[in-house]
Amino acid sequence: MIAKVCVIGLGYIGLPTSLVFAKAGFDVTGVDVSEHVIKSLNNGIIHIEEPGIEEVYEEVRSKFAFRAQNVPEMADAYIIAVPTPVNGDHTANLDYVESATRSIVPYLRSGNVVIIESTIPPRTTNDVVAPILEDAGWRVGEEIYLAHCPERVLPGSIFRELVENNRIIGGYNRTSAERAASFYRTFVRGEIVLTTSTSAEMAKLMENTYRDVNIALANELTKASSLLGVDALEVIELANKHPRVNLHSPGPGVGGHCIAVDPYFIIEKAPSATPLMSVSRQINNSMPEFVVEQVEKLVPPFQGHSVAVFGLTYKGNVDDIRESPAVQVVNLLRKRGFQVKVHDPHVQPDHCPFRLHSAEDALNEAKCLIVLADHNEFRYINLDWLKGMQMPVVFDTKNCVKFAADSNVELYNFGNLHSLNNKETVAIR
Repeated sequence: MIAKVCVIGLGYIGLPTSLVFAKAGFDVTGVDVSEHVIKSLNNGIIHIEEPGIEEVYEEVRSKFAFRAQNVPEMADAYIIAVPTPVNGDHTANLDYVESATRSIVPYLRSGNVVIIESTIPPRTTNDVVAPILEDAGWRVGEEIYLAHCPERVLPGSIFRELVENNRIIGGYNRTSAERAASFYRTFVRGEIVLTTSTSAEMAKLMENTYRDVNIALANELTKASSLLGVDALEVIELANKHPRVNLHSPGPGVGGHCIAVDPYFIIEKAPSATPLMSVSRQINNSMPEFVVEQVEKLVPPFQGHSVAVFGLTYKGNVDDIRESPAVQVVNLLRKRGFQVKVHDPHVQPDHCPFRLHSAEDALNEAKCLIVLADHNEFRYINLDWLKGMQMPVVFDTKNCVKFAADSNVELYNFGNLHSLNNKETVAIR
């Protein structure tokens, strides 16, 4: 019977997972290598942005059901939820997963369940994690039960989706899968499907690869449409009237630590068999450059003009800038000679690689506003903010900004870029 849980990694997945288990009645210890994270949590301060997280944290903290520390301790179940970044050659960096696994070895007891929630390449559970446990003297699948249970939640809805979404439990063997499944059934309302660890690993990767490929299709449509004089956004809307078509939305690129990373874990293991995945990655990685090319049609960079960037996160209404294409856009704009001022109400200054500005300050004397994240705050931009611009020009890469017809704002998005190919630079002044 599992009563005590130890979660390794208190980031965007590990912390909400810890709190959900604590709310379900388990005694949970959260472990992280960051002293800042540990100190903040134990002082009642949440270090990530997620709707509802403060309320859940206060609830479990008041019941003494959760505490944070920098070393593991004895528990009945261990959940590893550490990052799996990519190396410079796009191969998976498993250092955190291996280190987290080794960190729990001194505390393991017969009957413990070890669950990997980190996103990992196929066969990592069997070929990397299991040998570490076996080298410590344990019979995996008999004394220590090992499983991969990939997270599949949407930032902004994590607490609802942790409970309601279906879960895949991939066991090292059948007994491991069943032990892990009974653990998750204590709070998961969705269907729990048992399979092998390798199938679970691949399923998680394919969920995000599917989205990456379809986003690449929409982004490629945008590029083609800008050359052919076609409104790409209208085409997507029309095509999606078909009952079996669901084209995704184009954007400035793909970010976050899922869609922008997961396809590489499959490509790494089978490069000759994954040309579609590889090309999709190339298309989506090319979008920041494409965005900057469009900005250069609006504003000449050689004069050192100022431009404003609204939104630095990889998606709307979150504070996460990991792998964000917006960061790449800002860097490219600066390399091309633009003066760039960034505004993002969701990003904390100490987590940002750039100086952050207020909306008014960012727009003051700016020749163009570039919207790179669909935050709610940007859907109806205060026209008073635009008064510092000589002639308001907005390039909305997320198709989220709404202006009144008489607002006098020159608005561009991925639907009307073709108009830039047949006219002089718009914002020369």
